[in-house]
Amino acid sequence: MPTRLFLLLLLLASGLPAHAEPVVVMAARQTSERLSREEVTNIFLGRYRALASGLPAQPIDQPPSSPLRGAFYQLLVNKDTASINAYWSRLHFSGKATPPLQASEESEVIRQLLNIPGAIAYVDRKQVDERMRIVFEFMPRATRESRAEP
Repeated sequence: MPTRLFLLLLLLASGLPAHAEPVVVMAARQTSERLSREEVTNIFLGRYRALASGLPAQPIDQPPSSPLRGAFYQLLVNKDTASINAYWSRLHFSGKATPPLQASEESEVIRQLLNIPGAIAYVDRKQVDERMRIVFEFMPRATRESRAEP
Protein backbone atom coordinates (compact mmCIF):
# COMPACT_ATOMS: atom_id res chain seq x y z
CA MET A 1 0.00 0.00 0.00
CA PRO A 2 2.76 2.56 0.76
CA THR A 3 4.18 2.07 -2.75
CA ARG A 4 0.82 2.82 -4.34
CA LEU A 5 0.49 5.95 -2.23
CA PHE A 6 3.98 7.05 -3.26
CA LEU A 7 3.16 6.52 -6.95
CA LEU A 8 -0.06 8.49 -6.61
CA LEU A 9 1.73 11.35 -4.85
CA LEU A 10 4.47 11.33 -7.49
CA LEU A 11 1.86 11.54 -10.23
CA LEU A 12 0.01 14.37 -8.51
CA ALA A 13 3.23 16.26 -7.79
CA SER A 14 4.21 16.11 -11.45
CA GLY A 15 1.03 17.94 -12.41
CA LEU A 16 0.35 15.24 -14.96
CA PRO A 17 -3.27 14.16 -15.29
CA ALA A 18 -3.78 10.58 -14.11
CA HIS A 19 -4.75 9.52 -17.64
CA ALA A 20 -1.68 10.95 -19.44
CA GLU A 21 0.63 8.33 -20.85
CA PRO A 22 3.93 9.15 -22.57
CA VAL A 23 4.84 7.09 -25.64
CA VAL A 24 7.87 7.41 -27.92
CA VAL A 25 7.03 8.18 -31.54
CA MET A 26 8.59 8.78 -34.92
CA ALA A 27 7.05 10.11 -38.11
CA ALA A 28 5.03 7.36 -39.81
CA ARG A 29 7.16 7.72 -42.96
CA GLN A 30 10.34 6.72 -41.06
CA THR A 31 11.49 3.16 -41.59
CA SER A 32 12.39 2.47 -37.96
CA GLU A 33 11.13 -0.62 -36.18
CA ARG A 34 10.03 -0.71 -32.58
CA LEU A 35 12.76 0.29 -30.16
CA SER A 36 13.74 -1.30 -26.88
CA ARG A 37 13.82 0.60 -23.60
CA GLU A 38 17.62 0.46 -23.75
CA GLU A 39 17.68 1.98 -27.25
CA VAL A 40 15.30 4.78 -26.24
CA THR A 41 17.37 5.47 -23.11
CA ASN A 42 20.58 5.59 -25.13
CA ILE A 43 19.05 7.90 -27.75
CA PHE A 44 17.58 10.36 -25.23
CA LEU A 45 20.73 10.33 -23.09
CA GLY A 46 23.00 10.98 -26.07
CA ARG A 47 24.74 7.61 -26.15
CA TYR A 48 23.38 6.61 -29.57
CA ARG A 49 23.68 9.08 -32.39
CA ALA A 50 22.09 6.94 -35.09
CA LEU A 51 19.07 4.73 -35.57
CA ALA A 52 19.36 1.11 -36.74
CA SER A 53 18.51 2.36 -40.25
CA GLY A 54 21.71 4.44 -40.19
CA LEU A 55 19.78 7.72 -40.14
CA PRO A 56 21.09 10.14 -37.52
CA ALA A 57 18.85 10.04 -34.45
CA GLN A 58 17.45 13.42 -33.45
CA PRO A 59 15.66 13.20 -30.09
CA ILE A 60 13.24 16.01 -29.25
CA ASP A 61 12.39 17.01 -25.68
CA GLN A 62 9.16 18.54 -24.48
CA PRO A 63 9.49 22.07 -23.05
CA PRO A 64 11.24 22.27 -19.65
CA SER A 65 7.99 23.16 -17.89
CA SER A 66 6.02 20.28 -19.41
CA PRO A 67 4.74 17.73 -16.86
CA LEU A 68 5.06 15.12 -19.61
CA ARG A 69 8.84 15.69 -19.70
CA GLY A 70 9.15 14.93 -16.00
CA ALA A 71 6.95 11.85 -16.30
CA PHE A 72 8.89 10.56 -19.31
CA TYR A 73 12.31 10.70 -17.65
CA GLN A 74 10.91 9.35 -14.39
CA LEU A 75 9.51 6.33 -16.23
CA LEU A 76 12.52 5.91 -18.52
CA VAL A 77 15.45 6.27 -16.12
CA ASN A 78 13.87 7.01 -12.73
CA LYS A 79 15.29 10.56 -12.72
CA ASP A 80 13.56 13.88 -12.16
CA THR A 81 13.93 16.86 -14.46
CA ALA A 82 16.61 18.50 -12.27
CA SER A 83 18.75 15.35 -12.46
CA ILE A 84 18.36 15.17 -16.23
CA ASN A 85 19.29 18.86 -16.56
CA ALA A 86 22.39 18.28 -14.42
CA TYR A 87 23.32 15.24 -16.53
CA TRP A 88 23.15 17.31 -19.72
CA SER A 89 25.08 20.19 -18.17
CA ARG A 90 27.96 17.84 -17.36
CA LEU A 91 27.97 16.24 -20.82
CA HIS A 92 27.55 19.52 -22.67
CA PHE A 93 30.54 21.12 -20.97
CA SER A 94 32.68 18.04 -21.54
CA GLY A 95 31.72 18.02 -25.23
CA LYS A 96 30.80 14.33 -25.09
CA ALA A 97 27.22 14.55 -26.34
CA THR A 98 24.56 16.90 -27.62
CA PRO A 99 21.28 17.16 -25.71
CA PRO A 100 17.95 16.53 -27.43
CA LEU A 101 16.41 19.40 -29.37
CA GLN A 102 14.46 21.58 -26.97
CA ALA A 103 10.94 22.45 -28.09
CA SER A 104 9.63 25.76 -26.78
CA GLU A 105 6.04 24.52 -26.67
CA GLU A 106 4.28 21.17 -26.90
CA SER A 107 2.87 21.78 -30.40
CA GLU A 108 6.41 22.41 -31.66
CA VAL A 109 7.43 18.86 -30.70
CA ILE A 110 5.07 17.34 -33.27
CA ARG A 111 5.99 19.92 -35.93
CA GLN A 112 9.71 19.13 -35.48
CA LEU A 113 9.01 15.39 -35.39
CA LEU A 114 7.29 15.53 -38.75
CA ASN A 115 9.89 17.78 -40.41
CA ILE A 116 13.27 16.49 -39.22
CA PRO A 117 14.66 13.23 -40.66
CA GLY A 118 15.47 10.78 -37.87
CA ALA A 119 13.44 12.73 -35.32
CA ILE A 120 12.17 10.83 -32.31
CA ALA A 121 10.02 12.32 -29.55
CA TYR A 122 7.71 11.45 -26.70
CA VAL A 123 4.12 12.65 -26.59
CA ASP A 124 0.98 11.84 -24.67
CA ARG A 125 -0.63 8.75 -26.22
CA LYS A 126 -3.77 10.83 -26.92
CA GLN A 127 -1.76 13.06 -29.29
CA VAL A 128 -0.71 10.18 -31.56
CA ASP A 129 -2.39 10.25 -34.96
CA GLU A 130 -1.83 8.73 -38.40
CA ARG A 131 1.24 10.94 -39.02
CA MET A 132 3.11 9.17 -36.20
CA ARG A 133 4.12 5.65 -35.29
CA ILE A 134 4.66 4.47 -31.73
CA VAL A 135 8.13 2.92 -31.51
CA PHE A 136 8.22 2.40 -27.74
CA GLU A 137 5.64 2.37 -24.99
CA PHE A 138 6.03 1.88 -21.29
CA MET A 139 4.38 -0.96 -19.47
CA PRO A 140 0.66 -0.15 -19.12
CA ARG A 141 -0.15 1.78 -15.95
CA ALA A 142 -2.32 -1.02 -14.51
CA THR A 143 0.55 -3.49 -14.89
CA ARG A 144 3.06 -1.05 -13.33
CA GLU A 145 0.75 -0.50 -10.36
CA SER A 146 0.09 -4.21 -9.81
CA ARG A 147 3.83 -4.93 -9.87
CA ALA A 148 4.45 -2.10 -7.38
CA GLU A 149 2.23 -3.70 -4.75
CA PRO A 150 4.11 -5.58 -2.00
